[in-house]
Amino acid sequence: MTLPLFPLHTVLFPGCLLDLQIFEARYLDMISRCMKQGEGFGVVCIVEGDEVGEAAERVAQIGCEARITDFQQRPNGLLGIRVQGGRRFRVKQAQVLPDKLTLAQVEWLEEQPDLPLGEEHADLLALLGALAEHPMVASLDMEGGAGSQAELADKLGYLLPFSAEQKIALLAEPDAAQRLGMLQAWVETLQDDGAA
Repeated sequence: MTLPLFPLHTVLFPGCLLDLQIFEARYLDMISRCMKQGEGFGVVCIVEGDEVGEAAERVAQIGCEARITDFQQRPNGLLGIRVQGGRRFRVKQAQVLPDKLTLAQVEWLEEQPDLPLGEEHADLLALLGALAEHPMVASLDMEGGAGSQAELADKLGYLLPFSAEQKIALLAEPDAAQRLGMLQAWVETLQDDGAA
């Protein structure tokens, strides 16, 4: 499967929403093609390099498909789009085209069966509810609930202030229960750091 890549200094997770402002010709063309064909593009986190200008020097090999859900012209005249995270993928091979757009051969990662939440997830669910009250999160229309372990892990992984490396590791982990375990440990570390 060939997917155009949009490298960013952020990690997109399945089901999560991201607002983007598009102004570079390579990405305006890419968005136009995606909208005409009803297809998505891939968001990968930049490990080394910049978002603007030259193609990023190094990007994560794990990414998330982005499906365009809305678009509008911003007051500054630029194109604004809202995307929702779709399937997770691994980059097998990538090439930078003459217009600096990166095209990648990707393989979709297998999704595990969606497991229900248990009592042991109550604290993380409450944390997600608290985050949903934050004005920045509220502006994304992301609801504070989660109906499964995978949804809870994806939303918390997206919203909490973890490092890019942690978020990439979370996105790469196929098992939702494992992801929630990782999150629990990291949240406790955040709380310990905050209390120190």
